[in-house]
Amino acid sequence: MATRKIERIVKPSAPHFVGDGFRVHNFIPGAAGLDQKRMNPFILMDYNSKFYFPPTDTPRGVGVHPHRGFETVTIAYKGRVAHGDSSGGGGVIAEGDVQWMTAASGVLHKEYHEETFSKEGGDFHMVQLWVNLPAKDKMSTPKYQGIRNADIAKYDLPNEGGYVEVIAGNYKDVLGSASTFTPLYLLNLRLNKGGEVPLSFSTGFNTALLVVEGSIRVNNEEDVPTDHLVLFENNAEEFTVTATADAVVLVMSGEPIDEPIVSYGPFVMNTQEEIVQAMEDFQAGKFGRLED
Repeated sequence: MATRKIERIVKPSAPHFVGDGFRVHNFIPGAAGLDQKRMNPFILMDYNSKFYFPPTDTPRGVGVHPHRGFETVTIAYKGRVAHGDSSGGGGVIAEGDVQWMTAASGVLHKEYHEETFSKEGGDFHMVQLWVNLPAKDKMSTPKYQGIRNADIAKYDLPNEGGYVEVIAGNYKDVLGSASTFTPLYLLNLRLNKGGEVPLSFSTGFNTALLVVEGSIRVNNEEDVPTDHLVLFENNAEEFTVTATADAVVLVMSGEPIDEPIVSYGPFVMNTQEEIVQAMEDFQAGKFGRLED
């Protein structure tokens, strides 16, 4: 059977700050070949590689800001984040947890380092994805999924190779914990050195992985170090990941949404007119209220 081949391996860009609490490398749409159309339904990936924040009495983060037309997915590997939005969603996620916010018709949103973490300081390590919504769902009711690591379904690999956390989609008939609007997979591979994972996604699904910790070999051919992203061709279904050191790997694959993408800052819609309407609705206070 044909093997899904690597299209490119992307090294992290120079980091920049989002607010004062997120030191990120932007892979989507900032890196060459990773624009929103190519990666759809994944239209943004900011990666906060492991970074030490010293103690502070004032939590770092991003103050109140709007979103419309997509979902934000925040995966915590180190540190703790407090989330709040104007639809009533919110909570704290810690190591291994996931926040999945559906902005849809519009919310105000804020996210900060959790208060105790801020006072103690420590390593902070996160991924935030923006997941596109189809036109029919862009103006649906906002919702929030706070997913604790203990509740994430897991598949144990043979030969003490580690395990797969199924955040969304499925792996070997183990169903993911998150509900999604379109077919997509989001997996954390937590591998011991030598552990191997066979993976298979529909040929047309846009597919990538990020090496969060450790190092891996893809298809027993190409080595990929920490903090690098692998983009796969849409030429076949199956590939393998082998840990050349203890590793954590985020895998994402999704069915493209074959619709126009028009984005402006925190709004992602299908037409320029819808972007203008989003701005007017935000200025008119139609996204609700949220204290900073």
